[in-house]
Amino acid sequence: MSQGARPLVPGWRYPAVICGLPLYEYEHMAGWAVVERHEASEITLLCDQHHRERTSGLLPIDRVIAANKEPHNLRAGVSKPYDLHFEGEDCEIVIGGDKYKTRDAGYGTQLVPLSIDDTPMIAFLLGDGHLLLNLNLFDEFNQIVLRIINNQLAQSVSPWDIQFIGRNLVIREAARKILIDLAFEPPNRVVLRRGRFLRNGVEVLVRPDRVVVANNNMRMGGNSYENMPTIITVGPHPSGLRGFVNMPQVPRYAGDRVETEAWIRENLGDPG
Repeated sequence: MSQGARPLVPGWRYPAVICGLPLYEYEHMAGWAVVERHEASEITLLCDQHHRERTSGLLPIDRVIAANKEPHNLRAGVSKPYDLHFEGEDCEIVIGGDKYKTRDAGYGTQLVPLSIDDTPMIAFLLGDGHLLLNLNLFDEFNQIVLRIINNQLAQSVSPWDIQFIGRNLVIREAARKILIDLAFEPPNRVVLRRGRFLRNGVEVLVRPDRVVVANNNMRMGGNSYENMPTIITVGPHPSGLRGFVNMPQVPRYAGDRVETEAWIRENLGDPG
């Protein structure tokens, strides 16, 4: 069976099959009232609008079955962008117990809690009353897993389980193996509960109470920062971006494996 023909079930990595929105509900293609069972081959994902249309009979089941065989993001390469509603004159992001706050000082005001090799892993841009969230997430092979550009969420087609339900964005390597857990709190707050940021051999781990740069075991937690445009920079930054904590040189693909393995056990299961 080809990848495009695989049934979509809870835990799969695809967004809504027809439109590609990363917000979805489960649809029993065979009709729950008829079969009263949960079979993987009979379940797919629809956005709330298409789910209502299917329930009311406006959306033919043949259209749903066809989309299930060839989901939107396999055709388009990424899911349909979803606008995150953030706005205001100031913003706050909580990462590993550290709080970062900044106030709009004019167009181009930015808050970059973490940047690796001149690539902001997570950042805010402020201007004209708008608050724009940016996020870059890579896997161990330097392949982009997820990217948010100026509040628009666009997901790459990859062997990851990416779910955006309610206000929570959760990314897993497999069932129950959470890689990142991010809560959006509009109009101006984001809380990163757990995370693992990888880029060019640099590894930054986020726990509820601390942030750890595994390459050199640098730890941060319980701090508050205000009106500092950049907090942590790791590696070279030709753009001139420099953090309050700046580490231009760290060992690559190495570091405190004790901390890393503990994080993996807690969040990804026993590494064996």
